[in-house]
Amino acid sequence: MAKKVAFYTLGCKLNYSESSTIGRLFVNAGFEIVDFANKPDVYVINTCSVTDNADKKCRKIVSEALKYSPAAYITIVGCYAQLKPTEISEIPGVDMVLGAAEKFQIVDYITDLTKNPKALVYNRPVKEAKEFIPSYSLGDRTRTFLKVQDGCDYSCAFCTIPLARGSSRSDTIENIIKQAEDVVASGTKEIVLTGVNIGDFGLNGGIREYAFLDLIKALDEVNGINRIRISSIEPNLLSTDIIRFVAQSKRFVPHFHIPLQSGSDKILGLMRRRYKRSLYAEKISMVKTLIPNCCIGVDVIVGFPGETQEDFLETYNFLNQLDISYLHVFAYSERENTPAFEMPGSVRKHERADRSKMLHILSEKKRRSFYEAELAKNHEILFEAENKDGNIYGFSKNYVKVKAKYDPLLVNEIMIAKLTSISAEGEVEIEESAEIFAH
Repeated sequence: MAKKVAFYTLGCKLNYSESSTIGRLFVNAGFEIVDFANKPDVYVINTCSVTDNADKKCRKIVSEALKYSPAAYITIVGCYAQLKPTEISEIPGVDMVLGAAEKFQIVDYITDLTKNPKALVYNRPVKEAKEFIPSYSLGDRTRTFLKVQDGCDYSCAFCTIPLARGSSRSDTIENIIKQAEDVVASGTKEIVLTGVNIGDFGLNGGIREYAFLDLIKALDEVNGINRIRISSIEPNLLSTDIIRFVAQSKRFVPHFHIPLQSGSDKILGLMRRRYKRSLYAEKISMVKTLIPNCCIGVDVIVGFPGETQEDFLETYNFLNQLDISYLHVFAYSERENTPAFEMPGSVRKHERADRSKMLHILSEKKRRSFYEAELAKNHEILFEAENKDGNIYGFSKNYVKVKAKYDPLLVNEIMIAKLTSISAEGEVEIEESAEIFAH
């Protein structure tokens, strides 16, 4: 009887693509992937270091895992496992911790499933994680997250990712095209390009072999892909040529996620970001000029050391006047071994929370305004699989989330429908009739 393995993934799209790839390694080794609660023999917990309380979350997941399967062998991988291996190894129930250079050899490391009195730790220095390991998610979502780049050579003052994932490195365009073709063959309708700093695609060992523009031009020619979405790209790397290409692309959708982090040049300087707010405003203006219906998401951090109320209001007002669609808001949290950890001017937690709340309200205002501008238009909607209270949800090309009555025939299908109204909960509804038809 096949041994069973279950996964729990925290964090970003990149982690999801890697968990899926690790899952295929287990399947190839004769394991069966099962749900978290289905009494697996092995748990793999893929961790994140960006979100708050990484230790607390990891402990809770391990504790829940042991309730379902007390004898299960528990392995921790991911960014937190690279940064804090000793800390994780001391969590009761953990059997193995694998670093960034080891996680894709996980099947080799798990030679038997005997629980250890003390966790085994295999964690080389992150500078040894030089190889690019291709990854993509498959089978668990309507869209596939395709990893094209890993690591980062930037040194933003708040970020641990370079410490957890190493230097910037990329796959070859040829390899990525092959993976995209495999994804298409599986029936997936949408590919999301992911990485740590995908605009820096093509850099290996400090030598630039390709440009991100070369990659997206090549992917645009792959037959069978309905949609390609760019997950996130730094404003200084979002070139005019990239924007122009997406504007006329056959497959790339009108959606950019462009991290800002602060609308104050003073704070951007302290953060060691590679642009000023004027450049950011120029990029937003260019996108909306060339792609008027483009959805634009923005990352922003509040409460960075040294951020005064005036600095925050500068950020708020800057965001308020920008033609953007939604915000991802993060309250700054201290990370050891980062320059920001030692910076003076710590902002009190309740002030961080207040600022975060203001930006969440602004985000809802921006999202509703963007949705309202799309009403009465026909959109191609790609529907997800989930049946939630009798409803099915999907996304337009420009990332409007819509709701319809659940119909199994809609799952993983692209349909054309008119957006008619926005509910009190902010959900976009579509015309219910024969107006919905397959595309």
